[in-house]
Amino acid sequence: MSRHQDQKVSIFERMGIYMVVIALVIIGSFVSPNFFTGSNLLTVLNAVALLGIVATGMSFITYSGNMADLSLPSVMAFSGIITVSALPLGLPIAIILGIIAGMAIGAMNGFVVGRFNANPILWTLAVTFFMEGFMRYVCGAQVYPDTTPGSSGEVFIAIFRIDDKGLLLNYICLFVNKIFGTSYVISFEIPLVVIVMFAMFMISHFIMTRTRFGVESKLVGSSREAAAGSGINVKRVVLMDFLFAALAASVGGIFLASMNKLGVFYLGKGYDFKAVTAVVIGGMFLSGGHGSMINVLGGVLVIGLLANIMTFLGINTFQQNIVTGSIFILVVGIQQYSLRKQGKDHG
Repeated sequence: MSRHQDQKVSIFERMGIYMVVIALVIIGSFVSPNFFTGSNLLTVLNAVALLGIVATGMSFITYSGNMADLSLPSVMAFSGIITVSALPLGLPIAIILGIIAGMAIGAMNGFVVGRFNANPILWTLAVTFFMEGFMRYVCGAQVYPDTTPGSSGEVFIAIFRIDDKGLLLNYICLFVNKIFGTSYVISFEIPLVVIVMFAMFMISHFIMTRTRFGVESKLVGSSREAAAGSGINVKRVVLMDFLFAALAASVGGIFLASMNKLGVFYLGKGYDFKAVTAVVIGGMFLSGGHGSMINVLGGVLVIGLLANIMTFLGINTFQQNIVTGSIFILVVGIQQYSLRKQGKDHG
């Protein structure tokens, strides 16, 4: 295979996903005078923050050649339920238990897919059905936190609504002002969930590009047989990928339960498809071994900006889903065409 063919990527990556982001920002500024404002752009970030958090974990699943983890919505719901149920033990313990509960599902998925080479789509879909029934039978319909003043529940439901009061950006501004002698000040507040999203992307990018685990995930995604032949413990890598995906989904599930002020089995529904869409739009091939976390962030921003523009145009949620689904189908089709041209199509 020629070097030129090996460098072929999806159309979105060739043109630069951030060129699409810029184009959407320009289009949005013409759609509404209120679009290109700090408050609206912050609203866009807040709207896609949970999606971004889940997408960081989904990226490792796709990157390692396992396509998608359809159980992540159940991980989100289960993590939220356990966190809310454990609040009487204190908020820190409740959050830790919620994350452990979610990661337990990820560990099971990673073990089965890695050890027995189970189809990740079919297996995680089966786990989704099992977990939904399990949560409804064992945990009941809904779990509400105790929100009496001073309780852990009162603090918990405020987590999603916490802002950093602009402190983070102002620290950055102070640094810039010191270097360039300027006097910029940021007055708007940044939601905690947005800060966590960017932190997750930074950590994920570092893991994917600067660690042995990231390199091994890429090799496993490119070819399991070749990776195993080179001495890589494929089972361990797959297990770690699913664990990281469950960790990200658990964090997102805790924020989601805080936002809704309850834990319930259906919270998280739809985030699997949205996360895969963001990952694919960001240039990752479903066949694995290709992509970057920076571009996945671009994919998340594209989804958020597109939804915001359609809202300004009066397009309802169902119609927005049609547009998003159409984009997903288009990008996957382009990917498959590119892979066939390179002789890498596994379908």
